[in-house]
Amino acid sequence: MLIRSALRTVAVAATGLLALAGAAACTADGTGADPDRVDVVAAFYPLQFVTERVGGDAVRVTNLAKPGAEPHDLELNPGQVGQVSDAELVVYLAGFQPGVDEAVEQQGGDRAFDVATVQPLLNAAAGGHDHEGEEHTGGAAGAQEEHAEGTGGKDPHVWLDPSRLATIGDRLAERLGSVDPDRAADYTARARALRTDLETLDSEYAQNLRTCQRRELVTSHTAFAYLAQRYQLEQVGISGLTPEDEPAPQRLADVAAEAREHGATTIFFETLVSPKVAETIAREIGAKTAVLDPIEGLQPGSTGDYLSVMRSNLQTLKTALGCS
Repeated sequence: MLIRSALRTVAVAATGLLALAGAAACTADGTGADPDRVDVVAAFYPLQFVTERVGGDAVRVTNLAKPGAEPHDLELNPGQVGQVSDAELVVYLAGFQPGVDEAVEQQGGDRAFDVATVQPLLNAAAGGHDHEGEEHTGGAAGAQEEHAEGTGGKDPHVWLDPSRLATIGDRLAERLGSVDPDRAADYTARARALRTDLETLDSEYAQNLRTCQRRELVTSHTAFAYLAQRYQLEQVGISGLTPEDEPAPQRLADVAAEAREHGATTIFFETLVSPKVAETIAREIGAKTAVLDPIEGLQPGSTGDYLSVMRSNLQTLKTALGCS
């Protein structure tokens, strides 16, 4: 991990110099910049969504994570480092994407807005279910602890609680207003409209998940702690916060046993990673699999947005948990 981090730091520094030269040439001939809009870089999709909703036509938003790509381990190319350097505002979540963190540290200056500072984040340990007597040196718990080194021991998936995302929108409006004071009232009004939409979504979740036969989410990726806490569900994670984490065989056995104990009929996997681990558990206990999207990014060509994917997740949960 230390070697990889050091190499990434050197690469970011080197590519940053190249990108700055290219970016300077770009702005010198008047291309690549729109004087009528605030140039914002968003680190991954949920931050793009909230920035576009709050900024409206007054902003131009560039998402560093491409559709269909898993954003955790995003490696920035020279052009992307240049975008971070040139942006009037960089919206990111510290600890979620190490490559972005390094670019922000070297190029972002006081133009960076870290959404992790808006509200206290949940502890990473809240993302998985603890088993009595379970060793926390491997499997989901161990993977969470390793991944948490970059996030200060916190779970970054804050956007899966609509109420928290609404507050991020409010703070983003304030930050955009400081960058672009002439349109500060417009940003505030759009953040208020976004909050209304997110409060409606929150009410739909609360009402539809109030009465369910089961309240356990058996998930391949331990990304749903915020959603589980908000709606009084319990997450049973197969692997850790990082979807590439490989669960130990004992962890697979423990999850299968708990899924049987709670009568789980569905094992959830996500859109951007392999479903093989979820399918293994499902076969073991005779359950089905279904997609529960952590909305870290959209699929290429998708016509949906955060709100529509969250509503799709809600329908999936209602079916899987037997909600009346």
